[in-house]
Amino acid sequence: IDILINNAGIYQCPYTKSEDGFEMQFAVNHLGHFLLTNLLLDLLKRSAPSRIIVVSSKLYKYGEINFDDLNSEQSYDKAFSYARSKLANLLFTLELSHRLEETGVTINALTPGIVRTNLGRHVHIPLLVKPLFNLASRAFFKSPEEGAQTSIYLACSPDVEGVQGKCFANCHEEKLLAKATDEEVAKKLWDISEVMVGITT
Repeated sequence: IDILINNAGIYQCPYTKSEDGFEMQFAVNHLGHFLLTNLLLDLLKRSAPSRIIVVSSKLYKYGEINFDDLNSEQSYDKAFSYARSKLANLLFTLELSHRLEETGVTINALTPGIVRTNLGRHVHIPLLVKPLFNLASRAFFKSPEEGAQTSIYLACSPDVEGVQGKCFANCHEEKLLAKATDEEVAKKLWDISEVMVGITT
């Protein structure tokens, strides 16, 4: 495996749990990426130089990692839960970047912007507003092809050869808030994620 792009995502769904009992947005957007990447890590190392790309979102800015309620058992806010999962993507990228030093495998994240996909299918838009929303989305949202450009850049460009643990937007490095570069929180989230998915790294 030369390139792994973690792009699976779900957005603002009603409170539901995965088959394993985890809140759905955290399960799909973070734990799924965490588990898949770890399961494929030996193959990626054998294929080095290889690259891992994690698709996050600028909405990470509104997320917080509450270790006392990662599974939203105490309260659930669908927008906050999404933001938290996207923050988790960046913390996962940060921690794994340290673990991949000297392996020939790099990991970087990106925020694609607002893209015209069905990711927002769980968001309720009033019937009378839908025509206006559809018009605005065509005018201001990125097409899927445009939204994929930074993923393709990170997967293929020689410009990012050897670059490790960074986040990009519009094919340029993006400065992150301190909450997304907190080494201690990233390490703790990694350890808890291992327990949640039942692996040891």
